[in-house]
Amino acid sequence: MMSKKTPKRRSFEIRKKQKRRKKLKKLKEKYFSAKTKEERQKIIEKILKIAPTINLEEWLKE
Repeated sequence: MMSKKTPKRRSFEIRKKQKRRKKLKKLKEKYFSAKTKEERQKIIEKILKIAPTINLEEWLKE
């Protein structure tokens, strides 16, 4: 049986999630302002490193 998370652990997880979202938002902006295909590919690699389960096509439409 798993024990209940401590408040400190929970706040750590929340901060981690917020930081991840902020990073992804920044990378999305960079992706759309990128001029070359190579730049865009590098940004996509970074996005997949941060969020490997993300559906890129759907995420980029948002």
